[in-house]
Amino acid sequence: MNNKTLLFCLPAILGAPLFGAHASGKETPEDDGEKTGRPNVLFLLTDDQTFNTIRALGNTEIHTPNMDRLVRRGVAFTQTHVMGGLNGAVSQPSRAMLLTGRGLMDVHRNGGFIPQAEKTFPEVFRENGYTTFATGKWHSDNASFNRSFSTGANIFFGGMHPYGRNNELGHRRPYLHQYDPAGDYNDRNGAWADASPETFSSKLYADAAIGFLEAETSSGDPFLMYVAFTSPHDPRNVLPGYGRKYASAELSMPANFVPQHPFDNGDLNERDEKLLPTPRVPEQVLAERANYYGMVSEVDFQIGRILDALEKSGKAANTIIVFTSDNGLCVGEHGLLGKQNLYEAAVRIPMVICGPGIPQNTVRDAYCYLYDLYPTLCGLAGIEVPATVKGVSLEETLRNPEAGKREDILLTYINLQRAIKKDGFKLILYNVDGQRHPQLFDLKADPMEMKNLYDDPAYREKREELTGLLYARMKAAGDFCDPAKPNWGYPGKLDWKQVVQVNP
Repeated sequence: MNNKTLLFCLPAILGAPLFGAHASGKETPEDDGEKTGRPNVLFLLTDDQTFNTIRALGNTEIHTPNMDRLVRRGVAFTQTHVMGGLNGAVSQPSRAMLLTGRGLMDVHRNGGFIPQAEKTFPEVFRENGYTTFATGKWHSDNASFNRSFSTGANIFFGGMHPYGRNNELGHRRPYLHQYDPAGDYNDRNGAWADASPETFSSKLYADAAIGFLEAETSSGDPFLMYVAFTSPHDPRNVLPGYGRKYASAELSMPANFVPQHPFDNGDLNERDEKLLPTPRVPEQVLAERANYYGMVSEVDFQIGRILDALEKSGKAANTIIVFTSDNGLCVGEHGLLGKQNLYEAAVRIPMVICGPGIPQNTVRDAYCYLYDLYPTLCGLAGIEVPATVKGVSLEETLRNPEAGKREDILLTYINLQRAIKKDGFKLILYNVDGQRHPQLFDLKADPMEMKNLYDDPAYREKREELTGLLYARMKAAGDFCDPAKPNWGYPGKLDWKQVVQVNP
């Protein structure tokens, strides 16, 4: 499928405006107001949201009326990937790749540091006259935050909200900073959010975004808003009062559920995998999925508040909106819970782009990375792309499904797992104490990755083709592993600090 107009009926949307009245499914939206000057940008980023968690894109068990609004308004890219990570906190390199437009082997300290020479896309927009605003999660160094943004509120520096002793923290009481022009942010000068039944991280970030929009309605400068939610990342033990709640009985078990992964993938003891005992108990997995869906729905509710505020500001017609996530999550698929693997649930994420002149109610199945958004946004705003950026612009692909396509996708996890995707096939190789455990999947026939074709003689040619391509792509990317060597040259599980070839 290269290009498809989505036709669906969503009664849950009826209470929410659709950027004026665009619900027709036309390829080119009609004007819903005067469009003048450079476009604004609203960037909506969730945390740990896998690709198949939007009702408008086929998941009939989940309710996401506001993400559905965006799907109807724009182009949904259904083959968007995060390239991987060099430790279990995949969010950190993923966000660094997104912000710098560079691949995993090109970011620094596994994404924990962004040097001045590699400008973030908000930084480039700021240099081009944009007011740049941020709220929510920042998972890199503080200095790069202040280079990127001219203002902000309710900012979270870190990877996840702590659980606390009696569930008194988490999303209920995040530790937040307010914008400081001097960039003085540390673990002592922030503040815990007020304890109240209404307090929740997503609401606090939406409140900050809405406050910015209300203050900006009279400004003549274009703006870029970076709204980085921490939901649906755990802890998921306390849900807010708003949004949709799910019972385990409402949900079906994934077809690829197994009580435990069939072999050691090298990181089965990562933090995410310890959220439930192994072997997995179906009732516990369904309860976790119900909470996960509840978190997707609660952040969807807050996204709706921001979209409504944008419309009220009168600037929706001239605003590019991007909705996406930093990485996926298995939540029971393949006997796994986390994102420390290269299965589809972990590496694929939702991504929707909408705005003036962009087709609506349409999907694209072009292979892309999350970090391809950097040159795409620059192109849509008429801003020159810095030479440091390695992403591939999707600007032409928005209008022409055959333009600007990547032919294949390289996927990486520490020194333990490597994968390549091409033409609907996927090869995954593992290196765990010298054990390779190769897997080959025909994703068109087997989208849940349940039938390993690696040893099937009928697929020998495909296996050899993808193996050669994987090795070539690893070398081209500057991969520190060499699959031709025993243990790929690095026996044992590595921490990124041990890999001197990766940028210090």
